[in-house]
Amino acid sequence: MDTIFALASAQGKAGVAVIRVSGPQAHAAAKALGGSRLPERGMTLRVLRDSHGDRLDEALILTFPHGASFTGEEVAELQVHGSIAGITAVLDALSALPGLRPAEPGEFTRRALENGRMDLTQVEALADLIDSETEAQRRQAQRALSGKLGDIAEAWRRDLIRAAALIEATIDFADEEVPVDVTPEVSTLIASVLAGVSREAAGVDVAERVRSGFEVAIVGAPNVGKSTLLNALAGRQAAITSEIAGTTRDVIEVRMDLEGLPVTFLDTAGLRETEDAVEEIGVQLARSRAEAADLRIVLLEEGREVDIPLVDSDLTMRAKADLAEDVENGVSGLTGQGIDKLVDDITRELRSRTAAAGLSSRQRHKYALQQAETGLRAAEGVLERGPDYYELVAEEIRRSIRALESLVGRVDVEDYLDEIFSSFCLGK
Repeated sequence: MDTIFALASAQGKAGVAVIRVSGPQAHAAAKALGGSRLPERGMTLRVLRDSHGDRLDEALILTFPHGASFTGEEVAELQVHGSIAGITAVLDALSALPGLRPAEPGEFTRRALENGRMDLTQVEALADLIDSETEAQRRQAQRALSGKLGDIAEAWRRDLIRAAALIEATIDFADEEVPVDVTPEVSTLIASVLAGVSREAAGVDVAERVRSGFEVAIVGAPNVGKSTLLNALAGRQAAITSEIAGTTRDVIEVRMDLEGLPVTFLDTAGLRETEDAVEEIGVQLARSRAEAADLRIVLLEEGREVDIPLVDSDLTMRAKADLAEDVENGVSGLTGQGIDKLVDDITRELRSRTAAAGLSSRQRHKYALQQAETGLRAAEGVLERGPDYYELVAEEIRRSIRALESLVGRVDVEDYLDEIFSSFCLGK
């Protein structure tokens, strides 16, 4: 296998830069630049020189033995001064060594997967951790990165292997008298795994929203104060405001962090019947985005109805509360009245939903879990029909096992791997 190298820290000028080398020649490469033997595992300060003996930099070299590194291979990390020219010089010197080549995006992490240092759910969690912008996203990524989902899936798999073994043993001895009826134990194992799989599958959508962000749409009639409210929430002039009705034609998006939750507020066109073709496109887009949003703030004004069916989860607010006296549940983007309460209500509602989030956070996870769930429900139904149908029970259990194996990346994920790793930076 090739020995690969790449800058593992961010591009650009910095106080310190980290260059990672992984593969069978990693320690030899670090020795070639560092000038003498390195510890098998540890750190040492060395002057780096190229093949001509010219000084490149002074670096702290960390070495990891095979089986004890991020990738599972021999690894050397060179911590050098973070000048662009200095980094380039060290990378050029590594390129000149035989058997070394630059790493491809995500190749270090892919090797960690192939060498059993991580499962696929941990790889995805690492990508999510790198992309995390809020505390909720960081926490969710760390939970998955710990390997907990893989551990749970492995426990489910062991139980199903036990259930399949019991069934298949009965099939093997079909012509003999089997002293023990395995049906109760098999039924218990299937029911236990099914409950866990169903619970995890039910939490995927919420976990995915934490990962990608919730959408909160501000809807209402034209000129009711939607854009002014968006600007107040954002603390800047994100949308054009005007007394002329129909100013907003497109959907304006502002991404915010609400107590650790990633939230995108949507300012939509005023909902009304119109003969203006362009405004009508904006109204239809507003309806579509409002319908798909996780939560809606519906601004109401006395004497005017909003042209959209309300649902129980809508936060209905009296618009332009600064123009009326003793308004309950009112909000004003102009003066800020009621905004703190509105933000608290939004945060409380979204946080209550995150309580149902599981460890699985991608549609790929949901599909694998649903496949396992389908197989287990089928196995339960066939099991009730008696020993004559045990072969079908065993096949449905094996089907569920394969689905759980695909969840953690053991089978049927080759096409997905390329997509995942292409999103990683070179140093990962």
